[in-house]
Amino acid sequence: MRKKSKFVFSALLSTVMFSSIFVNTSSAENAQDPAPIITPVHANGYSVLFDNSHGQTAGQADWVIDGAFSDFADGLTAEGYTVEEFRSDAPLTLNDLINYDVFVIPEAQIPFTTSEQEAIATFAELGGGVFFIADHYNADRNLNRWDSNEIMNGWRRGAYQNPTLGMSSAEANALNGVESSTWLSDEFGVEFRYNAIDNTVANQVVSTSESFGITAGVSEVSIHAGSTLAITNPHLAKGIVYLPNGLTASANKWSNSVDQGVYAGGSVAEGPYVAIGKKELGKAAFIGDSSPVEDATPKYRHEETGNVKRTYDGFIAHDNGELLINIIDWLVQDESYTTFAQTSITLDSVTPRLSLENPQTSSEILGEPWRQPNAGYLWYDRSTFADGSYGSDVEPLPTLSYAVAVPAVLPNNGDTFNATVTVSGLTPLTTANGYRIQVYLPGGTSISQVQNSDGTWPTSYGYFDIGTLTANSQGIAQKIITMRLNPSTSVTEGTIRLKNSKGDNVVTKAVSIGAGSSFE
Repeated sequence: MRKKSKFVFSALLSTVMFSSIFVNTSSAENAQDPAPIITPVHANGYSVLFDNSHGQTAGQADWVIDGAFSDFADGLTAEGYTVEEFRSDAPLTLNDLINYDVFVIPEAQIPFTTSEQEAIATFAELGGGVFFIADHYNADRNLNRWDSNEIMNGWRRGAYQNPTLGMSSAEANALNGVESSTWLSDEFGVEFRYNAIDNTVANQVVSTSESFGITAGVSEVSIHAGSTLAITNPHLAKGIVYLPNGLTASANKWSNSVDQGVYAGGSVAEGPYVAIGKKELGKAAFIGDSSPVEDATPKYRHEETGNVKRTYDGFIAHDNGELLINIIDWLVQDESYTTFAQTSITLDSVTPRLSLENPQTSSEILGEPWRQPNAGYLWYDRSTFADGSYGSDVEPLPTLSYAVAVPAVLPNNGDTFNATVTVSGLTPLTTANGYRIQVYLPGGTSISQVQNSDGTWPTSYGYFDIGTLTANSQGIAQKIITMRLNPSTSVTEGTIRLKNSKGDNVVTKAVSIGAGSSFE
């Protein structure tokens, strides 16, 4: 591999007439939460910049290099790459990109302005690599009516003539500079489709000779609620990973898809799940799902609710990580050819598209957003974000931890037993309510009761409220409750479960049932 010269890059830049170029002095970071830079022990001379200026932490997303994209970032630094994060409240410019070799765009939730689109395309034309990571249709995490696929493509389904259709004036003002276009297809020869495929393994992988070596060591790539792509210009784009044939709506469609979900039964007709592109001196890559890239270590809280996020441990699944690193390795290589027609690989055919994918005549399947945001949350105003979310200057409360201690064997003869519930991480000297507990058998049949405060017992079996917990000065609350099981129980194994006030399962553990009653 040959390192791109930043001096050559800058010289090329100086010849480009681009009115929006300026040094960005408006940063979205703050002193308490600066943009991370991960430096390798043994640098290979290449640098990768991850975007975090287009809603990459909205909703359950946490696509940052020190959060739920950290496995990917760590994998790159292990290979010698310097990995950084881009944060800004000002539009992205070419000047922001020229000192990097690859620009990774994780699942954007805020549309790119026309000047930003031009900056990205020009960066590729001058020799940079761009990696587009999208998702599925109706993945509107910040409820602003734009999904990541629409953002990448440049047009919003059912709103091509008016990209701010249905928005308030404040929302429309936040999207100043956003215009409808088919820029991704025009510039890179692909378009993300609006299908939604779930829990499927993409196992149709082109040979290394047809992928410039990118598919070496890759035979399976997972998709969990994601989309495929349409090849619109085979000279510029080529599919390298496809879903299996025989996909059906009943087995492979994401359950929340608002249309048919599976467009063409899989395989080549569905369009590639992973594709690569050539853009003059530079390159591009595309994948239709963030699940293979993410890991289970989110950093920030949900910006609307303040809840702890749950992300998927996808980078280590199947051959996902191998593929992603291979893609970056390919993107940083300089090549003399400017289109795939100048190489020995087989050119793809144009992917047939459905009428519902026509930008000018498309329509919304359902009204957007798919639900109304919580009162006070404004997707374009970080001052309304919950504590601990990206952009908030307030640290979240510590993550709560839970424990339930019961006897080693729960009596099945009608005798009572004590259960000790402990909650740690509460605000000191405060109270907590709404916790419910039960013991149930395999299959879900409840067999437990909780004694009432007046000493009486319920007349049925199921979940019961354990009453008020009061935290001590260390934020720890503990409560002992008296329980009993249905005396007709003959099964020797069951499960005890504690739910919080939101209905989340916070403790689930196996218990033994029998004649004994000694405590753990």
